[in-house]
Amino acid sequence: MIKNYKSYGFTFGLCLDMASSSSLLSEEQFLCSICLDVFTEPVSIPCGHNFCKACISGYWDTSDLCQCPMCKETFYRRPELRINTFISEMVAQFRKSVQVKATSSPEQCPAQPLDIPCDFCTGMKLKALKSCLVCLTSYDHKTHDTVPLEEEYGERKAQLEKTEAEVQQMIQERLKKVQEIKHSVDLSKREAEREISDSVQVFTDLVRSIERSQAELIEVIEEKPKAAERQAEGIIKELEQEITELQRRSTELEQLSHTEDHLHLLQSCPSLCTPLHTKDWSEISVHSDLCVGTVRRAVSQLEETLNKEMEKLPDVKLKRIQQYAVDVTLNPDTAHPYLIMSEDGKQVRRGDTEQDLPDKPVRFSTCPCILGKEGFSSGRFYYEVTVKGKTDWALGGARESINRKGYIKLRPENGYWTRWLRNGDGYEALSESFFPLSLREMESRSHIYSFTGCTFTEKVYPFFYPGINDCDKSSVPLIITPVNQTE
Repeated sequence: MIKNYKSYGFTFGLCLDMASSSSLLSEEQFLCSICLDVFTEPVSIPCGHNFCKACISGYWDTSDLCQCPMCKETFYRRPELRINTFISEMVAQFRKSVQVKATSSPEQCPAQPLDIPCDFCTGMKLKALKSCLVCLTSYDHKTHDTVPLEEEYGERKAQLEKTEAEVQQMIQERLKKVQEIKHSVDLSKREAEREISDSVQVFTDLVRSIERSQAELIEVIEEKPKAAERQAEGIIKELEQEITELQRRSTELEQLSHTEDHLHLLQSCPSLCTPLHTKDWSEISVHSDLCVGTVRRAVSQLEETLNKEMEKLPDVKLKRIQQYAVDVTLNPDTAHPYLIMSEDGKQVRRGDTEQDLPDKPVRFSTCPCILGKEGFSSGRFYYEVTVKGKTDWALGGARESINRKGYIKLRPENGYWTRWLRNGDGYEALSESFFPLSLREMESRSHIYSFTGCTFTEKVYPFFYPGINDCDKSSVPLIITPVNQTE
């Protein structure tokens, strides 16, 4: 019920009883004569007819005359359109009342399993009241919010373009990942082939060394019985000669003992009774050597050969790693104000006074650290740093998004993967998780430490901490040195 209260020419207000008006008004009273749907942003034109703002604007945009679609009244000047708030409020209340009825109306109840649902319901699917026999779409517009086709088309088209751009980006990211994985697989295959080739060469050399040692051992062992046989033959020959002499003396003594010539016996007895000149054979023998000492010496020599071959392995591995050498230069924009760089960007040390440098977002403000200019997002990279003479330093890699201001903990969870020498008496791996980074001691070519098993999604930069100047013990700079390929 709508009531106007007037008194003495003044309008005091408008009382609208929506509960009673909703029962008196029908949907036809709120339909736009252009789109034949419930008003959206209703406007009134000078002739008194009402339309959706978008509908009448679109109608006038496509017509040479500015006239009313209903009564055909022509306006020589295009009217300024303003939303009729009264009708707009009535339409909103009508929509709400229709929605309330929809929940209790048998025709507007939720679609059951055997019912045909409305194709346009975005929330709870209601039972469809009509179906188009051409496009086979089922609908019930009574409880739906509607917008002009052109407006929805523009929004949906923009949404589709945005979605298409996102899908294309996802495709490109996945194509890039496919290429990275293929590259990793190819790299792994080449590494495996090199490992096989190197291992075959090492084991071939070892087998040849073993075969050579075995042949030498067999030759030595076979020579021993031959030498013993030659020794035995010489001894036997001497013994046989003495036996012959002794047998001759025995014959002469036997003949003399049977003579009856007393003078001959007396004359011959002194010479025959004189002992013959013979050796003492009691301590002479031919020993059977078990060759245990020879085998032990051969095994010892073989072990020495194996150790020499093992010493070659670090050189082989280092040579393989050095093929990933990169040229690293320090980034002055990241350097802490206490750090002093060389002009070529290859050396850094800690100074005694703080320099007046601009406070850039990428600059370390508290921890005296510095990063390399070049970042790496995939593949492998290798560089060498001289730390000789230093008692305090840290080297490694750092994520691009690390915090560079205030107190810093060099931990993987904070984006740092580093190896630290403290007070010159021991290395420390600052790690609670792992990262694919290896540190090697160049003079002995020995492997120090590896971070493994961690993935990352952004660039990693070489990280340098030159340490503190402990009574000039660690004042020498960290030096990025050229990589000399191992022969």
